[in-house]
Amino acid sequence: MATDKQPTVIKKYANRRLYHTGTSTYVTLEDLAGMVRKGEDFVVYDAKSGEEITRSVLAQIIFEQENKEGPNLLPVTVLRQLIRFYGDSMQALVPSYLEFSMNNLSQEQQKLREQMAQAFGPSAFQAMEEQVRKNMGFFSEAMRMFSPFPNGAPGVPETKPAPKGEGPDDLNTLKQQMADMQAKLDKLASK
Repeated sequence: MATDKQPTVIKKYANRRLYHTGTSTYVTLEDLAGMVRKGEDFVVYDAKSGEEITRSVLAQIIFEQENKEGPNLLPVTVLRQLIRFYGDSMQALVPSYLEFSMNNLSQEQQKLREQMAQAFGPSAFQAMEEQVRKNMGFFSEAMRMFSPFPNGAPGVPETKPAPKGEGPDDLNTLKQQMADMQAKLDKLASK
């Protein structure tokens, strides 16, 4: 979707109107949502201050889309989980994970559509469920790797204990695991 072309500049005025500098016309949030769907890149500036406000306008578009009648893209549980990550030690990890997951989903989108078209009916959702399971597996693994409390930490999927004979069975192993975990945390903190 990315191109070498410069993004279109959209100016937002105090009266909340959005001005498309490429077409010299006023546009709506719905128009901007259509541009995103078509893969058109744009950047939004506050007309008075010159501050870039693209992130807040995109969030506003998502808010508007979520308030429309019909199925929502973001379930309440996901929204709650996202809110829990704000201010949490895992907050720095979430954006890169979400970006990775969305890129992965975008790359697999055509394959998913073909599978759903071929499977038409109840089995059409199996491909989507499989992709969701894969993404949740990636997420669970990422949370387990970076969390100092893999069991019971807020917002982190609980892990099952290792089967007998495969888990840490002595104090030295536990100390080494704690040292490795601390090194990972130190590395993350230095970034």
